[in-house]
Amino acid sequence: MAELIAAHARLFLLEQLRVPVGLLASALFPAISFVAFVVPFAGDDPRAATMAAGSMIFFGAMAGALINLSITVAQDREQPWNPYLRTLPAGPLPRFAGRILATLAGTLVSVVPVLLLAVLLTEATTTPPRLLLGLGALLAGVVPFMLMGLLIGLVMAARAAIAVSQVLFFPMAIVGGLLLPPRMLPGFVEVVSPYVPTRGVAELLWAVTAGTTPDAVAIVSLAGWTVVLAVAAAWAYRRDEGRRFS
Repeated sequence: MAELIAAHARLFLLEQLRVPVGLLASALFPAISFVAFVVPFAGDDPRAATMAAGSMIFFGAMAGALINLSITVAQDREQPWNPYLRTLPAGPLPRFAGRILATLAGTLVSVVPVLLLAVLLTEATTTPPRLLLGLGALLAGVVPFMLMGLLIGLVMAARAAIAVSQVLFFPMAIVGGLLLPPRMLPGFVEVVSPYVPTRGVAELLWAVTAGTTPDAVAIVSLAGWTVVLAVAAAWAYRRDEGRRFS
């Protein structure tokens, strides 16, 4: 089983490298935003620059987990090859696990440009243990967004998945405080922000890299979202399989 998962992961990584637009977008767009909005205004403040780097890193990772995954899963469902793969004895696990591993690898690649810019152009600072904890929090934090991407990809056609994932992505990034610090959000947005899953991940990243105190409501909300999305993604898979093979 492990060999099958590794083979699928290699396949999906090769697909990303052959058509690297999504990977480049998830890596370069946060880096450009960091240079435009963070370096001029918070680059001289070590804590603010560190928190902003964490936000921009997750911004890129979320794009890969939500938008790219939802589109690729929806496109897979439209290919004649996909129903055949589901009939094989290995079942769906190797393909799904390989897809998730490839997405996580893309997430780690998207981290590099913002990290380099933060080191070279700002006063952002952290320790090696905090940096490793931050990477761990990032990988854990993209899980609910991968589940969301799977859910969208399993219930929608590819064209609809493109639109819905993008419509969800930007409001969640804004309300979650990834593009502006939570204290700068309008009052009503600040009230809603802790209940959006992006805010919970941001709080984790800020806590482990910059030493802030995380918002307990945001952390509990993130855990709740993860459970709900896991149940919804499992339901969507069973629903899709029932429609295809009933």
